[in-house]
Amino acid sequence: MPFKFPNKHSAVLISLLSLGVVSQAATNEPIQPIKAPAQINTGQAELGKKLYFDPRLSKSGYISCNSCHNLSMGGTDNITSSIGDHWQQGPINAPTVLNASMNLAQFWDGRAEDLKDQAGGPIANPKEMASNHTLAIEVLKSIPQYVVEFKQVFNSDQITIDQVTTAIAEFEKTLVTPGSRFDQWLEGDKTALNDTELSGYELFKSSGCTACHNGPAVGGTMYQKVGVIKPYQTNNPALGRFDVTGNEADKNVFKVPTLRNIELTYPYFHDGAIKTLSEAVNTMGEIQLGKTFNATENTQLVAFLKTLTGEQPQITLPILPPSNDNTPQPQPFK
Repeated sequence: MPFKFPNKHSAVLISLLSLGVVSQAATNEPIQPIKAPAQINTGQAELGKKLYFDPRLSKSGYISCNSCHNLSMGGTDNITSSIGDHWQQGPINAPTVLNASMNLAQFWDGRAEDLKDQAGGPIANPKEMASNHTLAIEVLKSIPQYVVEFKQVFNSDQITIDQVTTAIAEFEKTLVTPGSRFDQWLEGDKTALNDTELSGYELFKSSGCTACHNGPAVGGTMYQKVGVIKPYQTNNPALGRFDVTGNEADKNVFKVPTLRNIELTYPYFHDGAIKTLSEAVNTMGEIQLGKTFNATENTQLVAFLKTLTGEQPQITLPILPPSNDNTPQPQPFK
């Protein structure tokens, strides 16, 4: 079955963008509408969708990419930190995969350059999928339907981890969420937002939030210290960019998360300690801006943030090719 774009807006936006029809009304705003993905390799994306949902890439045969980045739940798992192999607790809150192609890097600490670089990490991480790249490839090579599809997509008799991560990344590039009410407002529909939401957006700008949360993804384009004005108190040991660079100045510096679909991607912050959007707004005001939002302002900001929820990818679950006698057996209980 040929690959279909995950939501109806994607194909339409491609046509509109190519014709120059999309409104330029938002050019002076710090946030821009989400655009459809460009130049998607549909064969790779369709294969990548299967791999994204295939739990056999894990040692247990139970955990898939979708386990932690659930496309039915805003591209995350809505728990403090993800559950890995043998019920191990993950070290950090799972960021959403939706619109992740717009990030300057992947993971909270930016240790992966792009989606392709990120895709191979969880497979071999002993606290996540707990397999290894050699075993994952053995599994795929043992399944004739996968062998045929990899041959068709990559024109090679070999299956490699590079091909696997390329395909998964290509699928993830399609996971954008255009069509939010805020995007409709940006594109010229001034009835798309009510007065409370508009007041929230003006407050969002005037308070300085757009210094970090800007662009189409409303974030994801820079690193910033958590606790600019006041230290953020957390029990999570992650130190952000410091864990990658070793530079003292990078302690507690994390990738600024996207605010797209933020009402769906709770709990919040890298430690997942903030349970509600209202609490997140107040905490960010205090530790990043030195501001105390009153109840009305909090209501306005939360109302605005909820307008950033776009159309979710409409995914038809792939039918995965069956294992056979030669497929390495999963080890869920050892």
